[in-house]
Amino acid sequence: MKKYIYLFSAILVISGSFCLAAPSPAIVQSAQQWTVDVKYEHPQQIMIRFEGQRHPVRFWYMIMTLTNETGDDVDFYPKCELMTDTFQIVPAGINVPPSVFNQIKRRHQKQYPFLESIDKTSSKVLQGQDNIKDVAIIWSDFAPKAKNVSFFIAGLSNETIELDHPTAKDENDNTKKVFLRKTLELDYKLGGDPKFRSDAILKFKEQNWIMR
Repeated sequence: MKKYIYLFSAILVISGSFCLAAPSPAIVQSAQQWTVDVKYEHPQQIMIRFEGQRHPVRFWYMIMTLTNETGDDVDFYPKCELMTDTFQIVPAGINVPPSVFNQIKRRHQKQYPFLESIDKTSSKVLQGQDNIKDVAIIWSDFAPKAKNVSFFIAGLSNETIELDHPTAKDENDNTKKVFLRKTLELDYKLGGDPKFRSDAILKFKEQNWIMR
């Protein structure tokens, strides 16, 4: 038992050291770096009843508005994940049928008539107010015992950094590299009884830009 405790402690130390070494995004970006302007609605849930299933299925989604004022068209390759305090990581779009986006689009038709699914949108965000992009990011439901959940949205900036991995080596015994991207982190507290998830409300805690 002691052996496993020591091993687990060592993993925590290594992981903690790596996290502490991770840099923050630049306060003032260089001339070659850009970040699009972002507005978002707080995540909310939607229940979808699929044909042949007795019970509806829960999904969570966020609508994000992107405005490119960088002066040039920019590449858009998003990566969106949620992570709970139970250490569950849920990538956006996994186990999310297309019909879920269709329901969300109908729900928000008046406010977002040109809403796109983030996994179907183009790989460019065009410059200027005439090319504002509204996207829906959708996740399948997460662990019912979670009390806190964080959403990570990467692809909104081209700011990156390369770090040495603290332990991993390649086939030539050289230190492996880790590439981090400037990422928007949105933290929420989940209120309500887990037994009544349909009434659950995500209470906003804070927003941060991080390198992840």
